[in-house]
Amino acid sequence: MNIVVCVKHVPDATADRRFEDDATVDRVGVDGLLSELDEYAVEQALQIKEKSGDEGTEVTALCVGPEGAVDAVRKALQMGVDKGVHVSDEAIAGSDAIATSLVLAEAVKKIGDVDLVVCGMASTDASMSVVPPMIAERLGLPQVTLASVIELQGDQIRIKRDGDAATEVIGATLPVVLSVTDQTGEARYPSFKGIMAAKKKPLETYALSDLGVEAEKVGLSVAWSAVEETTERPPRTAGEIVTDEDGSGATALAEFLASKKFI
Repeated sequence: MNIVVCVKHVPDATADRRFEDDATVDRVGVDGLLSELDEYAVEQALQIKEKSGDEGTEVTALCVGPEGAVDAVRKALQMGVDKGVHVSDEAIAGSDAIATSLVLAEAVKKIGDVDLVVCGMASTDASMSVVPPMIAERLGLPQVTLASVIELQGDQIRIKRDGDAATEVIGATLPVVLSVTDQTGEARYPSFKGIMAAKKKPLETYALSDLGVEAEKVGLSVAWSAVEETTERPPRTAGEIVTDEDGSGATALAEFLASKKFI
């Protein structure tokens, strides 16, 4: 079985995130890491490999992003992925979900004979959740998305998807595109052995020309959505303190909540 897990390098949520002059997210000048939600995708891909019992099963981590985004692939390799692919090209900068899905789909085709494409439920920076179904459409594959439980028997996959009012059970036949939620179980930490082994694992870098994708089809200039304006978040101010010495604290709290239209 050939499994590809799509991972994304995102700005660290605890860092000082900012925008470039063209209103795109600064992905070079800030610390980045493997998207936490994609760690669940890596974990599930590895579990599927382990449960398959097939020594020929191989998991490839695929990432699209600038030069530093290769760190997301390296983290996946340290977790246990067999090999990595990093698509890096200056023309990709500013691409929206539509262009990103195009690049990812063409990279999957180049990897070849893929049985399962695994994605996280969303990226922690954009939180759109639309790239997995877009990849499925471009590859002409069925999709089973937002899985909380995954079962695989032979070429049949079965998932549970938790909704607001019910849990759905969905099945499909491989090859298929799968996205998983953060309810699938904790992702493993890279062990020292895994960190050392990752240094010897193959890691390829593709440009758009290697995928047959024209530069005019990606990038900010052809994006269907764009940020028009950004405003820096104001610094936090001291909150209002009410001293409840005469029993008036409850009334003051109620009046405050009413003024904010919370009650």
